[in-house]
Formats: sequence, C-alpha cells, structure tokens
Amino acid sequence: MSIWEVILAFVVVVLMLVALLANVLVLLCFLYSADIRKQVPGLFILNLTFCNLLMTVSNMPLTLAGIIYKSQPGGDQICHIVGFLETFLTTNSMLSMAALSIDRWIAVVFPLSYHSKMRYRDAALILSYTWLHSVSFPIVAASLSWVGFHHLYASCTLYNKRPEDRTQFVIFTGVFHTLSFLLSLIVLCFTYLKVLKVARFHCKRIDVITMQTLVLLVDIHPSVRERCLEEQKRRRQRATKKISTFIGTFILCFAPYVITRLVELSSVVNINSHWGIISKCLAYSKVVSDPFVYSLLRHQYKKTWKDIINKILKRSSINSSALTSESHNRNILQLNE
Repeated sequence: MSIWEVILAFVVVVLMLVALLANVLVLLCFLYSADIRKQVPGLFILNLTFCNLLMTVSNMPLTLAGIIYKSQPGGDQICHIVGFLETFLTTNSMLSMAALSIDRWIAVVFPLSYHSKMRYRDAALILSYTWLHSVSFPIVAASLSWVGFHHLYASCTLYNKRPEDRTQFVIFTGVFHTLSFLLSLIVLCFTYLKVLKVARFHCKRIDVITMQTLVLLVDIHPSVRERCLEEQKRRRQRATKKISTFIGTFILCFAPYVITRLVELSSVVNINSHWGIISKCLAYSKVVSDPFVYSLLRHQYKKTWKDIINKILKRSSINSSALTSESHNRNILQLNE
C-alpha cells in the first residue's frame, strides 16, 4: 500500500467510527425522548439516520476492503447487494434532506397552518414517495447488470462493464443524478432561501423595535446598549449560518462525487484513482455530518443526549460505589475474623 492508500484507509476508518457513534446517538435520542417522537420532522430524521447507519455498516467496510486489497471484496452477489444499497441509500438520504427543508419551509412561511399541512400522515406519504423514488433506480440498474465493483472508487456501485450498453448507461446515469442530487439541491435552495427571506424580514422588524427602544431609553448604560447591538448582529447572522450549513454541506459532500461520476462517462478525461476514492470519502462524510447538522447540535437533542450520558454515568458511579462499599465491608469482616 502507498502512503496515499494508507491515509485514505485511515480516513474511511475514522468516518465509520464517528458515523456509527453519532447516528446511534441520534437513534437513542429518538427512542428516549417522547417529545422528539411526537414531532413530524422526527420521522424524516429517523429515516435519514436509518440510511446513514445502513450505509456505515454495509458500504463503508467494503470500500475500506477495496482500498486495502485493491480488488472486489467478497463475491459478486455480495457486491451486487451492496451496490444496490449504495444507490438506494444515497438517493433516500438526499430526498430525506429535501423533505426536512420542505418541513422547515412550511413551518416558517406558513406557521398558522403548519399543523394542518404537515401531519404524521403527510410525512408518511412523503417518506413513501422517497422510498419508491429511491428504490426505482437500483432496481433498473440491477436488472440491467449495471451494478458491480468500480476500481476508481474502490466501491460496489453503479458500473457498466459492457461497451455496447455505454449510451444507455450514460443516459441512465444522467437521469439518476438529475432526479436525485440536482432535484434535492433545487428543493433545498428554494425552501431554505424562502426561510431565510422570512427570517431576515422578522430580524428587520425586531431591529426597528430595538433601535426605537434604545432611542427612547436615553439614560441606558453604554454597555447595555452595546450588548443589544451585538445581539442584533448575531440574530441577523444566525439564520444565514444555519441555512449556509444545510446547503453548503450538501454541495461540499455530494457535488465532487456526482461531478466525478458524470465526467467519468466521457472518454476524454482520465480521472486519478486517488481522486475517485477522495470524492467517495467526501460523499461518506455526509453520513458523519448529518447527525450534527440536523439533530445533535439542536437544543432539544442536545438536552436529550446529555440526559442519556448523565444517566449512564450516574448508574456506573452508583455501581462502582456499591462495589467499593461491598469490598470495604468484606475487608472489615475479614479483619474481625
């Protein structure tokens, strides 16, 4: 193995461990908190977490084996199953993020009618569509034998070995990425930019009220005035940062891989194998970032996972203290004997 391959293998191992821990923690928060389970977005987050966990335990280990051994890990049947899952899970994850953005758009732009427009039944219908949409492409690819081990990405994924099917495969790949990556990106941009517009409008209203209050309060201390102005500035930046994170992580993680897959279809450009694996690792990094972007850094989830950790630590401390007191009692009995 070259130094590049060692580094890439190490990166995949780190991504696997962090993704597994973070997504399991999201799942524990969902199971632990009744408030999270009651919320409609919780269904979309649960679906996204399910996709991320399955990607972590099925696709990442085979990519790691592909980097180490430089060949197809396992038999053809295993590779076909993993390639099918890779296509299905990636599309499902993208559409789940689009569904979350639609939920936020309805909640912010139509707050009074949110509960009537986004119920559990509506969320279940959206999830049914995402599953149907996601499973259709790998079924077509598997039926046409367009799934296999791709050395460029060291992964079991969409791959055409037959030159006579090249034109059909190019069309299929273009349609697939258009209706998965591009469609999800358009939905994300449309919904979150609408949310940002509403957030900025409310910020302006609050800023006007704040400035009027500061003008009226002539005797206010300068430090209080400065704090109000700083909070006003932070409030303007908060929504922009959040929305930039949602859209930015989506583009940063998926765009290099999708562009590489499309460029690969042309016989003009030769793609470096290291870049192919790097683009795949960037796509895998979305599995790591999703739990933090959509769940664990939010106040409700943060409070829940802190409660879980405190509960575990409290139990372990109680058990250790019980064992200590028990051993102490035994020592006293032995001394008395």
